[in-house]
Amino acid sequence: MAENLDREQVQHVAELAKLSFTDAELDHFVPQLEEIIDLFNQLAEVDTEQVKPMTTATDEVNVLREDEAVKSSEAMRQALLANAPETEDGLIRVPAILDESEDGE
Repeated sequence: MAENLDREQVQHVAELAKLSFTDAELDHFVPQLEEIIDLFNQLAEVDTEQVKPMTTATDEVNVLREDEAVKSSEAMRQALLANAPETEDGLIRVPAILDESEDGE
């Protein structure tokens, strides 16, 4: 079993990821994160010395579709905006994600 994580450690990692959780969510996530760490510890024990590194899991090359702009209807635009948590002037408003402060908060 993973070294025991405590709520403070999970809360700290959540804050670094700019996430906030309720006490109930933290109680739910602590054992899940311990299980994830256990899985990584198991993987670390596997001998991979003779395994060649791989860059992709398949032989497929560029399976993405072309990125083409298409004109949408006003109804589609309004439906999209209706699902956005916050809008401004007909656009989806998103919070700033860059933090240039020295303390990282």
